[in-house]
Amino acid sequence: MIVTDIKPVQEVLDALGGYRKVFVVGCGSCATASRTGGEEECTAWLQELERSGKEPAGFFVPEETCHVFLLKSMIRQSEAAASADAFLVLACGAGIQAVSAATDKPVVAGLNSMFLGTTYRAGEFLKYCSLCGSCVLSSTAGICPVTRCPKGLLNGPCGGMVNGMCEVDNTVACVWVDIYERLKSRDQQKSMTRINKPKSAGNARHRKVEPQRIARKAHP
Repeated sequence: MIVTDIKPVQEVLDALGGYRKVFVVGCGSCATASRTGGEEECTAWLQELERSGKEPAGFFVPEETCHVFLLKSMIRQSEAAASADAFLVLACGAGIQAVSAATDKPVVAGLNSMFLGTTYRAGEFLKYCSLCGSCVLSSTAGICPVTRCPKGLLNGPCGGMVNGMCEVDNTVACVWVDIYERLKSRDQQKSMTRINKPKSAGNARHRKVEPQRIARKAHP
């Protein structure tokens, strides 16, 4: 799931600028689980908008805010949404852009997208994946060194590891030691002798990436 964090109130109000009538869009999946964009948070924002002198138009919480056609349908069927001057979106970046694609009204982000999280337990998330586009988990015992090693090393451990602890943060174990121990428990440690080549996706943030649509066939 995408873990999000709430933006500072004043930053959001500044972004809303002169828009008076504001409709809030939450998210029934990731942001609800993160406790940043569920019904409770949407209601709190309506109250904040009213305190700031704006006119809260209402809110809804789609099951999936990153679903463009769902949003188009919900906005079309909502008189309150249709009459709004702007939308305040409590969702990840994908959800914010989906709302923007579903309406011609201005859209303001209420959350910051932090990372792709693994749920440890309710309300607690682990940063285990960076969506790097070239997954190496099959050869690293299901532990991602790109995300969980502070240096993002594809081959390790580095020379700074001391007694199994990370040199960047000596309060945590070196992730490459964890990888080795897990591989060893499965008698697969020899796979660490293979050198992982630099990832071609490593420079993705420096190049222009065109939007893509991926259609998947339903299983029979």
